[in-house]
Amino acid sequence: MAANWYPVIDAAKCSQCNSCVDFCVHGVFEPGPEVVNPSACVEFCRGCSKICPSEAISYFGDN
Repeated sequence: MAANWYPVIDAAKCSQCNSCVDFCVHGVFEPGPEVVNPSACVEFCRGCSKICPSEAISYFGDN
């Protein structure tokens, strides 16, 4: 799991579809969506951003 790399949701872009919540089996998100457990994110997974229809997810720790 990642300590210095995790998803960040751009609230201005987010449509609140919760696709990321449904996708992530590691408990990183709660409905809203909101990142509530960033340390549970699997480093460099990027699955949630790939399924986000609004392209609202970036990652803290990316250059």
